[in-house]
Amino acid sequence: MQGASEAYSVPKDVEANFELKAEPDDQLAISIASKDQELLQRFNNNTLIGGGNNSMMGSNSVNVQSGVSYFQVDINGNIEFPIFGTIKVGGLTTREISSMLQKRIKDEGYINDAVVNTRIMSFKVTVMGDVMHPGTQTYQGERLTILEALGKAGDLNNSARRDHILVIREEGGKRVSYEVNLLDQQSIFNSPVYYLQQNDVIYVQPNKSQRVKGSTSYTWLTVGSTVVGMVVSVVSLIVALKK
Repeated sequence: MQGASEAYSVPKDVEANFELKAEPDDQLAISIASKDQELLQRFNNNTLIGGGNNSMMGSNSVNVQSGVSYFQVDINGNIEFPIFGTIKVGGLTTREISSMLQKRIKDEGYINDAVVNTRIMSFKVTVMGDVMHPGTQTYQGERLTILEALGKAGDLNNSARRDHILVIREEGGKRVSYEVNLLDQQSIFNSPVYYLQQNDVIYVQPNKSQRVKGSTSYTWLTVGSTVVGMVVSVVSLIVALKK
C-alpha cells in the first residue's frame, strides 16, 4: 500500500478466531442434511436450490439431501424459518445459528440426524473519499479487513491522509465512527473495525493542501493570481517598448 511505513514490517498477531455476526441485510445460506430426504421437505422454503447426491460413508451408501435455502435478515435481526417462524439471528455467529437450529430440529423431534450449516453469503462495504475507485462493493465470504477493502478500492491516492481513516458503523440502531491510523500498527490491528461488517462505510480524507486546492476560494485565488500575472506581463512589455 502506498505510503506504508516500516511499522508494517513488525509482526503482529491478529484475531485468528474472528467470526462475523449476522446483521440486518445479511443473506444467510442455511442447509440441512439428513439421511432421510422426506423429512427435509418440510424445512424447504421457496428459494430452495441444490439437490441430493449419493455419498459413501464407510461401507454404506447413504443418500444425503443437502438443499440450501436463502434467508434475508430483516431490520430487527430476524429471519422467517420454515415451521419455526420468526427466529432471532442478529448478533449470532454462523456457528451459533447452526447450533441453535440443529438443536431445535432434533429436540422437537423433526430430524434426529440433522446436520445444519450456515454461511453469510456476502456483505456490502462502501469506500469513499481520496481513493482510486470509490464506491459500494459487495464482498463474498465472512472475513474482510479494512486493508483488503482499501486495496479493492484501488488503494489510497498520493494526496490521501493515512493517519486518519474514518470507519462508520451501525451499532444498536446508531451510527458509530472509528478512527484508524494506517501508519500505526497498533491502531490498525487492535481496532474494532479491522474486520469489517455489513454496511460499514470507510472515508479517506484528503490532506489539507488537497482540501484547499479543491475549494471555491482556492479556485478564485488561482484565477486572480493568473489575471494579475498577465497584467504585470503586459505592463512590463509596454514599458520595454517605450524605452
